[in-house]
Formats: sequence, C-alpha cells, structure tokens
Amino acid sequence: MTRTVIARSKSIRASEPLTDAELRRWTPSIYADHPHYSRSQRYVQIPTSRLLTGLKREGFEPYYAAQAGVRDATKVGYAKHLLRFRHRSQIADESVNEIVLINSHDGSSSYRMLAGCFRFVCVNGMVCGETYDEVRVTHRGDIQHNIIEGAWRMLEQSKAITESRQAMQSILLTADEQHVFAESA
Repeated sequence: MTRTVIARSKSIRASEPLTDAELRRWTPSIYADHPHYSRSQRYVQIPTSRLLTGLKREGFEPYYAAQAGVRDATKVGYAKHLLRFRHRSQIADESVNEIVLINSHDGSSSYRMLAGCFRFVCVNGMVCGETYDEVRVTHRGDIQHNIIEGAWRMLEQSKAITESRQAMQSILLTADEQHVFAESA
C-alpha cells in the first residue's frame, strides 16, 4: 500500500482506496455539514460527504484528495477541495476512467464533476489522459436533479469511451503503416 502526502498543498494520493480517516485528516472540508457563514440564504449546500458516500455505494473509490489552502482561518473546514474516483472494476487496468469531483462550501467554486480516461505512464503516478465530460452546478436553486443527471451522463460516456479505446487498441498496423501514422501526427 503506497501513500504519498504532499503537505504543502494539503493532498494525499494512494495506490489503494483512501480511508475516511485519511480523507478527514487531509481534506476536512469534504465533511462540512453546513456552508461557511459568509454564504447568503440563496446558497444551497452540495454536501461532498454525501456525494462521497453515494459514489462509494456505486463502486467508485477515492484515490486522490486535495484541499486548497486558505488565508482566512474561518474557511479551513469549507475550502475548495478535489477528489479523484476510480471504479472498483477498473483498478488494475492499464487505462482507467476517473471521475474528478471539485466542490467548496465557502463560495470559492461551483460544484464540478469531470470525467476522463487516464493511462498510467510510470510508477510515480504520472498519467496522461483526456477529459471527455464536465458537469457544473452552481450552489443555487434545485441542484439535486442536475447532479444526478450529470452523474448518469458521465457513466454512459465512460462506457462509450472504454468501448472506443478497446476498438482502437485492437487495430493492428504494419511497420509501414505505423511509420505513415507517426509522420502524419
């Protein structure tokens, strides 16, 4: 089990799913149960902890978490934070579909969910990838429908991207075709 902690940026990355204790220690704003006092009555909190529970229930596990530093000490437990999730069925794959969740409870960002496909390049965690979908939800009005709709859309796109990647990987090129392809890129 590998854990990498970068204290300056308040982040943690692991080769196995992060535990709730690790998330609470390194990214406490995930567990904010109410918005920062500076938010108006129109602000609707999107509790990251509930999203975390729901994604885990659907088989997605967090492997990376980060929390922004703040200058105002009252915002420590409400700051912008980021979680990267992988589905249990794809943990050992060479390429993995991830969902990146970004949120805050102090008004510094809207709720964002990004989906992408990442390929592991080397053992230090370097990845290359492509983001293929994004959902943004402001902290106002009826947000639940937008979040649920966005999550389902990402799940469907994830399946399509995986199928497309597998189809491309099955194409065999001769040495001459590889050379022509490389030259045209």
